[in-house]
Amino acid sequence: MSQQTFAQLSNGFVYGAMAVLTLAMFAYAAELAFGTRSRVGRGVAALAAQEPRVLVGAEVGAGAPSGDVPVARHLDGDEALRTADPDRQRRADRFGGIAYSLTRLALLLLVLSMICRGLAARRAPWGNMYEFSVASAMVVLLVFVAVARRRPELRYLGTFVVVPVLLTLGAAITFLYVPAGPLVPALKSYWLVIHVAAAIICGGVFSLGGVVTVMYLLQDRWERRGITNSLSRRLPPSDQLDQSAYRLFAFVFPLWTFAIVAGAIWAENAWGRYWNWDPKETWAFITWVVFAGYLHARATAGWSGRKAAVIALLGLSCFIFNYFGVNIWFTGLHSYGGLPNR
Repeated sequence: MSQQTFAQLSNGFVYGAMAVLTLAMFAYAAELAFGTRSRVGRGVAALAAQEPRVLVGAEVGAGAPSGDVPVARHLDGDEALRTADPDRQRRADRFGGIAYSLTRLALLLLVLSMICRGLAARRAPWGNMYEFSVASAMVVLLVFVAVARRRPELRYLGTFVVVPVLLTLGAAITFLYVPAGPLVPALKSYWLVIHVAAAIICGGVFSLGGVVTVMYLLQDRWERRGITNSLSRRLPPSDQLDQSAYRLFAFVFPLWTFAIVAGAIWAENAWGRYWNWDPKETWAFITWVVFAGYLHARATAGWSGRKAAVIALLGLSCFIFNYFGVNIWFTGLHSYGGLPNR
C-alpha cells in the first residue's frame, strides 16, 4: 500500500477509536448510574451482613428465645449497603464489562493508528504535537487497562479516564493535525525513539496518576464530611486511592529522569551543549523538581494525603504546560512541534 493509504488508515483508526470511546463513556456512565455499589462496597456489605443484628423499633415476643432476637434493621444508616438489588447490580456489571471491552478495543485501534502513521511517514510516529497527543492518549488507555486488570475496583475510574482521552484526541484531530511527512533535520536521530517515547509513556502515567489523585481528593472530602453518594460507594477508600496515585508517580519518576537525561544527550549531539535553558528544558526540569519534592515529602516528612496530592497536581500542571503552553506560546530550540498554520 502507498504512504497516502497508510495515512488515511491511520486517520480512520483515530476516528474509530473516538467513536468506540464515546460508547465506552456512556457504558461507564450507565454502570455508575445503575450500580447499587462497587465490588468494594459489596465486600463491605458482605462483612456487615455477618455482624450481630439488633432489634430496632420492635419488641421481642414473650415466647421468643433470648438468643434469637428479631431483626428490624441494621444500625449502619446506609440503606444502599443493606438493600440487595441483584438484578440492578448485574445490569451495572454488564455495562461495566461492555465499557472495559470497548476501552480495550479503542486501545487496539490507536495502536493500529500509530503503526499506520509510522508506515505513512516512514519513521517513528511521534515527531510532532499531533502524533505525540495520539500516542499519549494510547498510553493512558494502555496504563488504565493494565491497572484495571490488576485492580478491578479501579475500573470505576473509567469515565474519568475516557473523557480526557477523548478531549485529547479531539484536540489532536481538530487543532493539531498535520499530514504525515518527514522530520525536521533536528529530529532525525535515533534519540527520537528513545527520548520522545520515554516522554510519551511518562505523559500517560502522569495523566492517570492525576485522575486517581483527583478521585482521592473527592473521596477524602466525602469521608471527612460523612457524605455517602453513588460515586463514593463505587470508589475504593481514600487511603487506597492515595496509595495507588503514589505508586504511579513513584513508578514514572525514574522514567521521567531518564527522559530528561536522554534529551540532554540528544541536545549535545544536535547543538553541541547538554543544557541550553531552552523553555522546554526549563519546564521539564521544573516538573522534575516538583515531583522530586512530592516523593521526598512522602518519604521523609510523611506528607501523605491532601498535602502530597496538591504537590502531585502541581507537578502534573507543570507537565501539561510544558507540552501545550511551551509549544504554543514560547520560541526556542524546541519550536518544531508541528503546529499547523491556522
